[in-house]
This record gives sequence, C-alpha cells and structure tokens, in this order.
Amino acid sequence: MKKYKPKKRSTTIKIDVRGLQYAVHTWGEPEGTPVMLLHGWADNGMSFQFVADSLPDDWYLVAPDWRGFGDSDWDNQGYWFPDYLADLDSLLNYFDDNSSMRLVGHSMGGNIACLYAGIRPHRVSHLVSLDVIGLPDSEPLDAPLRYRKWLDQLQEGTVFSNYKELTQLVRHIHKLAPNIPDEHACFIAENWSQAAQGGGFEIKADPAHKRINPVLYRRQEARACWQQTEAKTMLVFGEDSRFYKDYYEDSYKEDFRNCFSNLREESISDSAHMIHLQQPEKLARLLDDFLKE
Repeated sequence: MKKYKPKKRSTTIKIDVRGLQYAVHTWGEPEGTPVMLLHGWADNGMSFQFVADSLPDDWYLVAPDWRGFGDSDWDNQGYWFPDYLADLDSLLNYFDDNSSMRLVGHSMGGNIACLYAGIRPHRVSHLVSLDVIGLPDSEPLDAPLRYRKWLDQLQEGTVFSNYKELTQLVRHIHKLAPNIPDEHACFIAENWSQAAQGGGFEIKADPAHKRINPVLYRRQEARACWQQTEAKTMLVFGEDSRFYKDYYEDSYKEDFRNCFSNLREESISDSAHMIHLQQPEKLARLLDDFLKE
C-alpha cells in the first residue's frame, strides 16, 4: 500500500505534565503563533498531520497525546475528566504562560477545550470545537447502574482490539473516516498502533480508557462553564456526522448558541465525525481564516 509522505516534518518532545511524561508533537517554528490541537478519544496528536500539511507556515502547531493515549504515559490510578483540564492548564503554561492561546479540539478534545475556555476565560482567545457539543445529559437514577458496571469492569478488565495485520486496522479507519485516501489511512494506522506482545498490532492506548465513567455527566454544570467563555468560538460539524444529525439539530443548537455569545457555526460537506482525517484541506482553510481574526 502506498504510504503518505508528510509535507511538513513533525517534532516530538517529552514534557513532564503533573508527574507523567507527555508526548507533544509540533509543526512549524516556535517563534510562530501557537495553536494547541487537542485530539479525541482513542486518537493521538499525530492524526493532525494532514491539517498541519494544509495550513500556512506561520502557525506553530502543538498537538499533545493525552495521558494514556499515543506515546504519553499511562496513569495507573485511572482517568478522570478533571485531570485533562489540569493537564491542559499545565501545557498552556509550558508553551505560553503570558498570553491567551488558540485552542482547537476534536471530539473529547473539544469537550475539554470548551470547558477550559469557560473555567479560565483569560487564557483562551480563540476556541474551535470540531464535531462535539458536550455529552447527552444524565439522570440521577442512572447512577446505580453506572457504578455497578464500573465495578464489574474493574474486576473483569478491559481491552482494545488486537489486529493480526495492519491492513485490518486500515479497514477500521476507513469505516471511521469514509473516503479517506488509502495512503492517509495507512499513515494513521501506523501512528495509532504498536506491536502487541502476543503478535499482531494493538492501539497505543491504555485499555483502562474503555471503562465506563462512574461519574455522571451533568450538562447543567457544563453549561455553566460554557457561559463564562470570552473567546471567539467556532463550532465545526461534518455534515454526515451523527452528532450533527441526531443531536445538534434536534436538541442542542439553541443550548449552544445561548451559552457561546460569540459563536460562528460551520459545516463541512463529505465528512462525518473525523473531520481532520476526511477533509483536512477544507478544515485548514476554515481554521486559518478564523484563527487570524
């Protein structure tokens, strides 16, 4: 299979973030304008390579692997959502502790970015959320079942899929990102995976991420954070995304508009949830235009 040749060379550095070694991928010169790119669940920072290749050279792109994903350290104590906020706080202080930053987050990374922008509004000048609008609200009555399932998973353990051949993972990526070029899918498969001890390939991620979160998501609390946001905000959806079709249009459009007063909404055709993989050139044009405002 033909392999993708990046147009821009990435550099990976290791940073101590609250006791864990974080892998942080960068493109461009540190003297450029910094943009923090935040990946989603079971992804890693290198998947922004295609977007980086499509953006002008005057940006300094910074894409960390979240704890327990990619080449960052695993956390033996498990993964709690507030830790991502604290990790982001530490990363922003490392790269630029004197000014506000531009945040671009996809999926889980977008949820983190949206919350952080309201928690520390002075630290974020531009906020871009890619195909995410928070999570569906929960009910207190959901708590017993979630705690029970979490306890069961602690005893039984969780695993990511094992792929006997890398081509199997390539096919899986094609399902996640329909119409992604073969060479792009191969590049992502190589960066998402590592050799498994028993043979084959496994995702570079701690299986503990597959445990259900026993702490209920409370949308009212997320909304309270969003309402404190001062950053210019852009929400970008893939027109074929189920989040756009099933949630945003039906339930959350007005909610999001009421919370983010300085909101720009965009959609990208021929794309589902994995916008940065399916339509990196279109996304890059939107980002370059918005982040320069």
